[in-house]
Amino acid sequence: MDVTELIDTYCMAWSHPDPKERELILGLVWTDSGHYTDPGVHAKGKDELLAHIDRVLLKRPGSRVERTTAVEEHHDVAKFGWAAIDAKGELVTSGTDIVIFTSSPAKIERVIGFFDR
Repeated sequence: MDVTELIDTYCMAWSHPDPKERELILGLVWTDSGHYTDPGVHAKGKDELLAHIDRVLLKRPGSRVERTTAVEEHHDVAKFGWAAIDAKGELVTSGTDIVIFTSSPAKIERVIGFFDR
């Protein structure tokens, strides 16, 4: 899986309505000890991140996360823009994520998210 596919799969995990499927999708790209940080949360490990995604989707049922920019990558670090879209197709929020990968096989070790709004 190349870096762009990895990021798109990560975004899919934020978008899938079924918790079991979300866990399987995230497991494809996330290390068990990975960390996720944004202005409102710091999740340690896959289970904490899945719990956070569950809470987000409870507030915004039917929403999805889409990558909005090309993925820029070097030295096992990448950044990309994203948007959260609600069930009606309206923009909820957007931002930029910085991603740190393991080397081989490439999986997400850390995400640091910034919100535009």
